[in-house]
Order: sequence, then structure tokens, then C-alpha cells
Amino acid sequence: MAAPLFDPRSLRWKAAALVVLACCATAAVIGLLVHRSTADRGERTGRERVVAQLAAAEKEFARTGERPDAADLSSPTELPAPLARAVADLRPPETYAFWYDAKAPNWYWLWAAVPVDGHRVLTVRTDLSGEVRGLQLLDRSMVTAALAALLVVVPGAVLAAERMNRRLRHGSRTARRIAGGDLDARIGRHGRARDEITEMSAAVDAMAAALQGRLAAEKRFTADVAHELRTPLMGLVTAAGLLPEDDEAAGLVRAQVGTLRGLVEDLLEVSRLDAGAERVRLDEVPLGELVAQAVGPAGGADRLRTADAAVVRTDPRRVERIVANLVANAHRHGAAPVEVAVEGCRVTVRDHGPGFPADLLAHGPQRFRTGAAERGRGHGLGLTIAVGQAAVLGARLVFADAPGGGALATLDLADTGAGTDTGTGIDTGTDGSG
Repeated sequence: MAAPLFDPRSLRWKAAALVVLACCATAAVIGLLVHRSTADRGERTGRERVVAQLAAAEKEFARTGERPDAADLSSPTELPAPLARAVADLRPPETYAFWYDAKAPNWYWLWAAVPVDGHRVLTVRTDLSGEVRGLQLLDRSMVTAALAALLVVVPGAVLAAERMNRRLRHGSRTARRIAGGDLDARIGRHGRARDEITEMSAAVDAMAAALQGRLAAEKRFTADVAHELRTPLMGLVTAAGLLPEDDEAAGLVRAQVGTLRGLVEDLLEVSRLDAGAERVRLDEVPLGELVAQAVGPAGGADRLRTADAAVVRTDPRRVERIVANLVANAHRHGAAPVEVAVEGCRVTVRDHGPGFPADLLAHGPQRFRTGAAERGRGHGLGLTIAVGQAAVLGARLVFADAPGGGALATLDLADTGAGTDTGTGIDTGTDGSG
């Protein structure tokens, strides 16, 4: 799912914020250096000007003994206090005392003073307002230029980050497709970029290919084992049928051979579902009668309610298989009473045992795993086959814990007549731990 355009947590805005901070820091450092350099140059120029004025006034005073026109001649007590302190603090080789008189926003004077004839001080001052206003104008110009640069840089940074965003979103969508069962999905390589995203995409594609190969090998192994076992199993079934009927040991052999035969048939069915070789044959059937017919061979139901059943267009053989597996699972892993109800196009199977295991509710049924010791023994293929057949039908199969305790499986056939969708067809409840 794509992030909202103005989501501050998205990569595009984090990159833009980083660029803004970098630009602001750079502009602040450069601006500070330029400001300081310009201010020093202005102060140095002003000092040179006032020193030249004071030196000229000092020469004129030495020649005439009178106050020069361009300077003031005062006693130390008549000077401004800061300038008087600067004069009092003069030590060789310092010749002149300086005082910068600033009264913002319009008064910027640089004073210079030199003692003459032992008890009087010759002072001059120069106006630095032009230098100060020039510095202020430079500061405003730098701020304006920085803001203008940000108006160009930030959209550029967002657009540059958006390209990476698109690649990352494509990768995340592909990863979700792989997690959802589409093992043919690949991120692929787009453009000429050779960066960390390209490396990650290549790694994910390699992982998906390895996962697909391993799953295909496991499916082939399951199918090959089931097919190889089928021939000797038929021989065992035939041989077991020749054993005496009244022999206890012979009865035990026949029971175990029957169990083995059921397991092999389940494995073959799983292999066909994995291979996608199953095809539905739709027909109009009364769902209530179909469910009642499927419940009996699976162990029956303590309560069976079909009064509200509808006529549905579906594959009756697959619906029978799903219902029979759900009922058999309820008997094997749950506890009485086992209740089966048909309402419209929906079939529910509930037992009163410990409920479904938490792992099954979180991840769905897994072959050769029953999920919890308290749910009894089994090879875990019954619910796996039910899920696979529901996917072939395009039906929705939901596993949950019933509100009053026990496991609740719901098969919804409302959309099975619309096509043969082979999606997951499964959902799991989240209430209870199973």
C-alpha cells in the first residue's frame, strides 16, 4: 500500500527534511563566515578612516596649538564614560583609544581619542551607518537567496527520493505477493541503478527463486512418495482382505492398512491440489441434502440443522469432501456434541473441545501438524485438504474459536457459482487461543 503523499514518516519527506537541514546548516555556516568577514572589513575600514582623521587632527594641533576643525578637544571628564575608560587604559605601544558607539537602529559611530598636552584629549568620530546598513542588506540578501535555493532544492530532493520510493514500494508489493503464495513474482531490475536497493531486490528475487525451488521439490517428493506407495499398498489391501474375519490380529492389520490407505489417498489429493490440476464441475444442488449426506460417513453429527439451506451452484464432490473433513476433524480433535448447521449458502461445523490451536488461527492449517497435543493425534492433512478444495471452489473457509468454547469452522459458498477462483479461500479467527 502506497504511503500518503504528505505522510511525514515516508522516505520522500525524510529525505527532503535531511536536505533542508543540510542546506540550512550550510547556508548558516557560509552566512556567518561572510557576515563576520564583512563586519570585520567594515570595522577595519572605519578604524583606518578614524585613525587617519585623528592623525591629521593631531598634526594640526601640534602645529597650531588650537583645536582642529575636524576634531574635539576636551578634558577626560567631559568624554563619554566608555571612551574615558578606554583612554585611561591606554598602554604603550598603543597610541589611540577606540570606542564603538552603537544605538540601533540608526546610530553607529566609531570614536578615536589621543591624549595631548598632559590634561586634554583630542577626539574624532566617524559614521559607520553606511557599513552597518550594507551588512544588514547583505544578511537579508543571503537569507533571501537561501530561501530561494530551498524552493528549488526541496522539490528536487522530493522527486529524487520519490524514485527510490517507487522502487521500494514495488519491492514491498512483490514481497507481499510472494508471501501470499505467488512464488512466480519477482522484483526485477529497473533502470541502470546499482545501489543498495538493487542489491536488496536481487537478494529477494534469489530468495523467492530458492523458496520456489524447495517448495516444488517438496511437492514433487510428496507426489512421488504417494504414487510409489500406492502399488504396494494395493497389494497390502488385497492381502489383508484374505485374512480371517474372526482373527483379532487380522482385524488390527486391516485397520492399520486402512489408515495407511487413507493417508496415501490424502497425500495424492494434496499433490493434485499443489499442482493446480483440480477443476470444478458446477451443478445446482440442495445444500442441506448434500451436507447431510457428507456428515454420515465422517462420524455423524450430534445436532444437524438444514432447514434454512439453499440451493447452490457448486461442485458437490468437493463440498462433500470439505464438510466430511471438517466433521472428522471435529470428532478426532474436539469433543461432543458436534453440531452442523446450514443457513442459506453457509455451512458451520462446531465442536465443544479445546478449540483450534493458536498457531492454526494465526497461520492456517499446515500439513503434518495438528497444532496442539490436547487436540489429539492426526497427520494434519484433513484441514489442509479442506482449505485446498475451498480455494478451488472459490469458497471462503473461516476457522475461529466459538464464543462459548470449542472450534468453529464456517464454509461460505455464496460466490462459488461465479467462477473457479483459486485464491486462498481461507480466513482465521482471532478470538481465543485454541
